[in-house]
Amino acid sequence: MDLSTSYLGLTLRNPLVPSASPLSHSVHTIRKMEDAGAGAVVMHSLFEEQLTQQSLELDHFLTYGAESFSEALSYFPDAGTYDVGPDAYLEHIRSAKESVDIPIIGSLNGVSTGGWTGFAKQIEQAGADALELNIYYVPTEPLLTGESVEQMYQDVVTDVARSVSIPVAVKLSPFFSSIPNMALRLSESGARGLVLFNRFYQPDFDLDDLSVAPRLVLSSSDELRLPLRWIAILYGRIPVDFALTSGVHTFEDVLKGLMAGAKVTMLASELLANGIGRLQEILEALRFWMEEREYDSVRQMQGSMSQQHVAEPAAFERANYVKTLQSWSPDPTGRLIH
Repeated sequence: MDLSTSYLGLTLRNPLVPSASPLSHSVHTIRKMEDAGAGAVVMHSLFEEQLTQQSLELDHFLTYGAESFSEALSYFPDAGTYDVGPDAYLEHIRSAKESVDIPIIGSLNGVSTGGWTGFAKQIEQAGADALELNIYYVPTEPLLTGESVEQMYQDVVTDVARSVSIPVAVKLSPFFSSIPNMALRLSESGARGLVLFNRFYQPDFDLDDLSVAPRLVLSSSDELRLPLRWIAILYGRIPVDFALTSGVHTFEDVLKGLMAGAKVTMLASELLANGIGRLQEILEALRFWMEEREYDSVRQMQGSMSQQHVAEPAAFERANYVKTLQSWSPDPTGRLIH
């Protein structure tokens, strides 16, 4: 039984990859994830704000809308409370690489072009096998066009991809008007992989002190459907490797992601909620399912249920909307039943 897969030119022993989360703050925990079966680990993100904390007057936002960024800054803790600074982050990558044999993927979280993107080269020099760009941007300026936002993403990817020789993946937002076009543009800008999708954390209101408060809500398997749909649509059309993230909790979720066309499936909420040992449990269930159905390898199923390979390609488009609505009918009490 061959569970190995290829992602960003790296050979992974299986497609289970812990995504960027607090779990990677400790080298000891990274070793535990390797022991539990992780194919690779994405490090927790280093934020642009950590690299520019001495001067947050970024020239880029004079062009792309400083107002939206300044509001977003209020959700970050004070610089002194960040878990690690830039130098400590590099040392952490070095220590992780010395301690484990699986690939280590660095993570940068930011939105602008400029000096901070040069830190990608230092992450490479620290030993990271690849780099994931988590471009988190919430445009709130009415005069800022969608084209400007899209160009901002392209500029960041272009700058980073040119500065490093390791492969670069982009953790993409689902909020573009044309995801296929954006995916193609990022590929042309140098992205070797696309991670679908970035799970934005929405603010909440604290009614006791009348403040806006960030609240962490872990994902559920129901959230799998959005990235599942788009990976299935983009598979074979955009020349990149796809990683599915958001909603991966069970071996069934992993199977669906692979069949849609993902090279790897990334998970964090399941491990935070139920422990790192879930990696081994999911792998064992995945192996058992494949043996029962006589699959010899993961590669056999990758993309097998993408839009290009299913009998009903329209199911990924508007036709599925109508079909879903028609599948519901009222029971005698007037309630809807499936």
